[in-house]
Amino acid sequence: MSPLPLFHRATVSFCLALAPLGVQAAACSAQSPAHGVALIELYTSEGCSSCPPADRWLGELSRRFTAEQAIALSLHVDYWDYIGWKDPFAQARFSERQRWLSQLAASSTIYTPEVFAGMKELRGWNRHDVLEQRIQAINRQPARARISMQMQSSGSTAVDLEARFALADSARIGTAAQGVVIVFEKKLSTEVRAGENRGARLEHDNVVRYWSAPVMLDLQTGRAEWRQTVKLPADWKRGNLGIAALVQDAKAGEVLQAVSMPGCV
Repeated sequence: MSPLPLFHRATVSFCLALAPLGVQAAACSAQSPAHGVALIELYTSEGCSSCPPADRWLGELSRRFTAEQAIALSLHVDYWDYIGWKDPFAQARFSERQRWLSQLAASSTIYTPEVFAGMKELRGWNRHDVLEQRIQAINRQPARARISMQMQSSGSTAVDLEARFALADSARIGTAAQGVVIVFEKKLSTEVRAGENRGARLEHDNVVRYWSAPVMLDLQTGRAEWRQTVKLPADWKRGNLGIAALVQDAKAGEVLQAVSMPGCV
């Protein structure tokens, strides 16, 4: 399956901003390091009784690893919504991405909780040694792409985001590379009133709220730029937001580099 249709529709309102980010408002920025950063993706659901321990595990990763070692994201899927509880953080695109990652690995099975590191399934993720070995292996590799990003407030209900992507010398020019920009939110909680977790109060960190359409890097130059103003729904807590970006090889199913930073809104 081609990954391109997975991200064709955004779930938050946005408009394209072509002008450079202004300097009149406080801004924050980040650049990816020279080594590879591990992208950890947890596929989870509030409708899954075995997911709360995985949610807690993901929340602990930011205390165990720095942002230059690993970026941990929680992607809530929607395919458990039918059993009695509709996950308020679930998006169909995350279910589609999980299916795509599984197909890249020649697997026909998806489940929750499931963890991918660098777009490769990580079985035994809850064992310290398994996780640390995968992260260290990724960190030892030179980065195959460079990312810089910037964020600043755009009024009371929006943020301006900017990202620049470039393939590194270690990546082959002509690679079908895509950039992605992500907004995530920490310290979310839900009182679950139905389904397998009925009566539980669930806590979540690094929940993906916004996943951009893919930004295709130019096949000749290996570069791309992206700017957007993203409107923030009223229920997003601005002080708990963070930003991440990645470059992925869509054909090989590999993360070439990733970067993240706290929001500054």
